[in-house]
Amino acid sequence: MSATATQFVMLDKNGQEIKTVGFERFGFDCEAPLDVVRSLYLRPHYVRSANSTSPKPGEQSEEDFQSNSIYYPDTKSISYTTLTRFPPVKLLPPEKRKRVLVTGGAGFVGSHLVDRLMLLGHEVTVLDNFFTGSKTTVSHWVGHPNFELVRHDVVEPYMTECDQIYHLACPASPPHYQFNAVKTVKTSFLGTLNMLGLAKRTKARFLITSTSEVYGDPEVHPQPEDYWGHVNPIGPRACYDEGKRVAETLTYGYHRQNGVDVRVARIFNTYGPRMNPYDGRVVSNFIIQALRGEDMTVYGDGKQTRSFQFIHDLIDGLIALMNSDETRPVNIGNGDEFTIGEFAELVREVVEKVQTEDGEPPKRHVQIVYKPMPTDDPQKRRPDTTRAKQVLDWQPRWSVRMGLEEMVRYYKAKMAEGSI
Repeated sequence: MSATATQFVMLDKNGQEIKTVGFERFGFDCEAPLDVVRSLYLRPHYVRSANSTSPKPGEQSEEDFQSNSIYYPDTKSISYTTLTRFPPVKLLPPEKRKRVLVTGGAGFVGSHLVDRLMLLGHEVTVLDNFFTGSKTTVSHWVGHPNFELVRHDVVEPYMTECDQIYHLACPASPPHYQFNAVKTVKTSFLGTLNMLGLAKRTKARFLITSTSEVYGDPEVHPQPEDYWGHVNPIGPRACYDEGKRVAETLTYGYHRQNGVDVRVARIFNTYGPRMNPYDGRVVSNFIIQALRGEDMTVYGDGKQTRSFQFIHDLIDGLIALMNSDETRPVNIGNGDEFTIGEFAELVREVVEKVQTEDGEPPKRHVQIVYKPMPTDDPQKRRPDTTRAKQVLDWQPRWSVRMGLEEMVRYYKAKMAEGSI
């Protein structure tokens, strides 16, 4: 990446410039310009690549696709404005345009999926109860003729006509899913039951985002899809782990008994812009602490391992899986494994790099402190992505470092405008 604050070149793991996200798989084109995608979550001065040119008078720029907000630090208030125009979306013929329902579409993963589907020219309906999601993540689409946002809790039935259902609705971070454990289980079971019933009635293809947590604290490493897991069914994390396991059981029950066309994505640790800074996940915790100049907290001895994938890679994988013929579960994650201690050091290094590039060098070199490990926290987590590579022709493009730089810029901008 270049060293100026206004020009950035995004490079993949092989050192090649990333100009687009997505690809065409199984007759479904999901490719979109990276500059446009980034303009939907990053402030304008971070958007342009080194090859971008300033628009001529009367021409549109990526900056026009953001609603401008003005922060008033004296009164701690913010003024929102509406968009001058919507981002450009593809014009698809009716036979190629899908009616897509996304549950949990105002959340971290869901909002990025919605962005991609909208840019590709499809009709998107978002269901969200806004427990962890936020209207601001999709507000740039409100009013677009292809977009509909509905406040709805999936534990209650919902009727619509659709061609594809991406079922993402469920709190995914420990503080949120443990806040009301019974509701988390109900969301996993009843929400999935209702959406599968809708898929059965409309003959829509159904994709559920499951999780690497179905493997629990694994005794097999890395974890392939045919590993059954090692889960504590009565621990504090069980409401989420077992909730997703029963959701998978229900999904395949509908598949075998009722012929519903299903897809199951087992998502491993994912990070990126729009991740809730207060959701207790290790990536957001580390970045926020480092940006504030606070010591970074590692739980345990720091030797437990995790693998982290960037949000754009995940969205590529979800869309590829939805439009493939693969009905077996598929791991979607990044095989680059870090100890939590190593990862904390990497985050600290990236934060200091971005701050220095922006002309705001850190005031102090933050330290890493260690605290007791939470109950049932897995010791190892890394996906075996052989199946995804073979059946989807998918593998991560974004390096962890490059993704972290993108996320640090997002949080840094949000802190500057007063929303964090």
